[in-house]
Amino acid sequence: MKLLNKAYLRAKKIKLIIFDVDGVLTDGGLYFSDEGIELKRFNSLDGLGIKLLKQSGVEPAVISARNTPNVSHRMENLGIKHFYQGQSNKQIAYQELLDQLSLSPEHVAYVGDDVIDLPVMRTVGFPIAVANAHELVKDNACLITEKRGGHGAVREVCDFILKAQNNYDAALSAYLV
Repeated sequence: MKLLNKAYLRAKKIKLIIFDVDGVLTDGGLYFSDEGIELKRFNSLDGLGIKLLKQSGVEPAVISARNTPNVSHRMENLGIKHFYQGQSNKQIAYQELLDQLSLSPEHVAYVGDDVIDLPVMRTVGFPIAVANAHELVKDNACLITEKRGGHGAVREVCDFILKAQNNYDAALSAYLV
């Protein structure tokens, strides 16, 4: 319970949340058509969670090491204006976001699943790992989701932050009339 309280305290301060793509917003599988076109599976629950979080004042962003057109399409669909692809060094995009939005690390959450995410996770105020994350990522997380990446983990994180910031009921009120 002590760790959960620590996570709530950190979540209260969040103004920017950064998501990895493969293994976080997707299930981590790489699907290819017979023509070699890469396909990804995104979760609609995660998408609405991101939109609700954004409406509550928390800015979403994405930093991905891979570069695929379907990610651009999904980010545009979700209204995420801060997304970076082809970032083998995610710290560069992270620093650009901090500068652009005039934020300090304590106001940033990062959701990751693999060791490429660790350099950023170790500097943010609220590092989060999905349930299927690498053990080193889990060891560096303040919160570990119960759900796997691509299967509602992002929605779980969004709901957690909305609750910590006392915005959960207001975010859902339009759907509970």
